[in-house]
Amino acid sequence: ARLCRYAEDAVDDGFEVLILSDRAVDSEHAPIPTLLAVSAVHHHLIKKGRRGAVGIVVETGDVWEVHHFACLLAFGATAINPYLALSTIETLKADGDLETSLDVKQLHKNYVKSVNDGLLKIFSKMGISTLQSYHGAQVFEILGINREVVDKYFTGAVSRIGGLGLDEIARESLSKHRAGFNSHKADENRLLPEGGIYQWKRRGEAHLFNPQTVHLLQHATRTNDYSVYKNYAKVINEQGEKHFTIRGLLDFAHHRESISIDEVEPAEVIMKRFATGAMSFGSISHEAHSLMAIAMNRIGGKSNTGEGGEDEMRYEKLANGDSMRSAIKQVASGRFGVTSNYLTNADELQIKMAQGAKPGEGGQLPGHKVDDWIAKTRHSTPGVGLISPPPHHDIYSIEDLAQLIFDLKNANRAARINVKLVSKAGVGTIAAGVAKAHADVILIAGYDGGTGASPISSVKHAGLPWELGLAEAHQTLVRNKLRSRVVLQTDGQLKTGRDLAIACLLGAEEWGVATAALVVGGCIMMRKCHLNTCPVGVATQDPELRKLFTGNPDHVVNLFKFLTEELREIMAELGFR
Repeated sequence: ARLCRYAEDAVDDGFEVLILSDRAVDSEHAPIPTLLAVSAVHHHLIKKGRRGAVGIVVETGDVWEVHHFACLLAFGATAINPYLALSTIETLKADGDLETSLDVKQLHKNYVKSVNDGLLKIFSKMGISTLQSYHGAQVFEILGINREVVDKYFTGAVSRIGGLGLDEIARESLSKHRAGFNSHKADENRLLPEGGIYQWKRRGEAHLFNPQTVHLLQHATRTNDYSVYKNYAKVINEQGEKHFTIRGLLDFAHHRESISIDEVEPAEVIMKRFATGAMSFGSISHEAHSLMAIAMNRIGGKSNTGEGGEDEMRYEKLANGDSMRSAIKQVASGRFGVTSNYLTNADELQIKMAQGAKPGEGGQLPGHKVDDWIAKTRHSTPGVGLISPPPHHDIYSIEDLAQLIFDLKNANRAARINVKLVSKAGVGTIAAGVAKAHADVILIAGYDGGTGASPISSVKHAGLPWELGLAEAHQTLVRNKLRSRVVLQTDGQLKTGRDLAIACLLGAEEWGVATAALVVGGCIMMRKCHLNTCPVGVATQDPELRKLFTGNPDHVVNLFKFLTEELREIMAELGFR
């Protein structure tokens, strides 16, 4: 409040630029988080009718990556000086920690250029072409801050779930401050946290898929041992100490009498509701891709080609009766591999409007992964990187989408038409439009699926949990009397039967399971998917590394059996048949 008052007085005194700086931090004074300070001043001046009279320059030490700059710009900053990031570059150069002959001035210039490029990418994701349009636009959804703080300091921003209040934010600031200023007492090498936001690190960020859970899941499915699977599910489901997901905060309400598991829908019927996520041949190896297809065809589920087309040899059955044909064929913005033959060899055609792990971006396959086989399947040139455009260039309205749905229904009269959307605020309205456009299935994709090849800024900052999007889509369709027209599907790292049960209760009838199935196929979450160096032959096209692939369709079938069994146990306990 004092900061806002000072800002207002400065504007009244005729100043045209306000500089919000946290340089004066010392052992006695901790800074207000920059984003909170900027947004508070910005909205205070708007309410007083004085925002247009002044520019807000931010001089801050807690900004270093592209997302931080994007947030400050979107919540009202006019210019940003990331002094600590620039000083860090200078110190690294002076200490000889940077292996480069460039001088400090050029290094600073390169840093600023890479931030600018990152911001351009973010603007383009949002369909915005100038910084002026992005400035103060608040094109963010706030997660984990309570309504009171949002309404007062981030007025007008979308926020659907509560969280921290000012007291908790202050406590977090103070704990960081204390860690920084007491560092001389601590071990110098442990000053900064380990990180590990993307890839598991022993002392870093905690992940649900970690060496323990990956080992338990692989061991359970390889030995067909349901008791080991239950140990895995227990570790994932019991998020009492640390919370990882929104569903970890939910518990089941027991409104009905429990029933015997024999009265619950049989496993064979439930298994037909499974699909795998859309992973293209190219992003993962032929062996991993066909493994999914064979396993899904055995249980009556559906595997998904992803946007990379499918080799025609896979339409023929194998000698032992197995089939490598994927039931769901995807039609994405790049239209890779989409031919009339491809469309007719499908039980379901999926139009990919966006990707859960990186909304607003198209699929990306680096040139070194495009070998002759992939190029032939995708009807492209070997060695040339393939990037799908973020939008479909023939879809700019719900009517255009309806036209594509109509065309695909005529290309394959027997196939269901599935439209893939991502979890976001307002997805319910889009889902209602898609239902009116005569789609048969709507998929709501969550942010934490996707291979490790998605850009790190997108994985961390672009998508949302499927729980939010699924609940909104289901409720909007029900309210508009459209729910009976479509099947709702969801995906985004569904790991256990409990996850499936919560998805059902929030409105899903079918589920996509991809990461867990890849883990069973051998994936150990190295997060090297974009480098073509996957050591277990899953996400690589290197012939030598592909020989190391050990996946077995039986193991993947076991995974889906275990998931179904756990779901049936929960259904029996809750009294659902």
